[in-house]
Amino acid sequence: MLLGLLVIAILAAWSVEQLFTGAAPRSGSMATPHLTFAGHDLGVWTVRFSPSSDVVASAGIDSVVRVWQRSDGIEVRSFQHQVGVPALAFSPDGERIATGSYDGIVRLWDVTDGQLIAIAPAHDGTVWGLTFSPDGRMVASGSVHGAVRLWNVSSGEVKSLAGHREGDVWSLAFSPDGETLVSAGHDHLIKIWDVSSGDVIRSLDEHSEAIVSVAYNPDGTMLASGSDDKTIKLWDTRDWSVTRTLTGESECVYGVAFGPDGTTLISGSRDKKVLGEFLQYHFGYTGSANGVTLRIWDVESGELLQSMNEHSDDVSSVAYSADGKFLASASQDSTVRIWRVFDF
Repeated sequence: MLLGLLVIAILAAWSVEQLFTGAAPRSGSMATPHLTFAGHDLGVWTVRFSPSSDVVASAGIDSVVRVWQRSDGIEVRSFQHQVGVPALAFSPDGERIATGSYDGIVRLWDVTDGQLIAIAPAHDGTVWGLTFSPDGRMVASGSVHGAVRLWNVSSGEVKSLAGHREGDVWSLAFSPDGETLVSAGHDHLIKIWDVSSGDVIRSLDEHSEAIVSVAYNPDGTMLASGSDDKTIKLWDTRDWSVTRTLTGESECVYGVAFGPDGTTLISGSRDKKVLGEFLQYHFGYTGSANGVTLRIWDVESGELLQSMNEHSDDVSSVAYSADGKFLASASQDSTVRIWRVFDF
């Protein structure tokens, strides 16, 4: 009898903690809601600003890449796929978009006329991450079974980089000078590659769970990584030491992006506890366990400057506009939100 009561008490306490204990919002006036793009039918995996900051592209489970005017949210272009699209990237000149989809194919599209320009040989499974090199000549992609590839979009040549263990490669980032590539994934590792030779320069293992997002700061002196281990780590790229670990009570950090001056970092996450996640998935639960999902950090001090919880589900991806005036967040609630940034 006493044992049964004890079990019930423990389960009740766990349920309360799961449903009503979450990350506390941090109020602030650095960024305020500006526009909501609601054209997607299902969850949105990724969002990116064009280099000019006047166009936003998003993609997700509904198999459509949508291109929006940042100023008013009008959809100006769409690229139809047969399956979901977890990854996209603008070329440095803003004239092309690369997409990666569940069918393992990386495609290159013309932004102006919507035409498909080229297709790379397919990965063995979903393309989770991709990025353009700074000179626009290559697209790096990450997929299942630890696959990392470099696709020369002019010659069509594809180079495979071997180094990750089994598991998905979730995110990639070129250094600003284009000489190195960073990849990260399910094996808890960050790999730094020499782009010219394809060799691994360094392997970083400070995270204890899958790494979902990586991003360089503008001058290439710092790398940010977001992980399932509930942390963001900031790395000094001169010696690849961890300079700071940011913890905001997230359950998983899905996206990180530096501001154009490098002083701030934004992150998107899943903050719901296990029970809140289960209820949301099965019953559309929208209670307090939704938590806070978008955060702005001061890079130098590590201070949390502001957090926002306007999304009703996980924030899958975040982006900073090149002019620093706007943020974008993509969510599993099927929306993309644009935030206006103010000086502080």
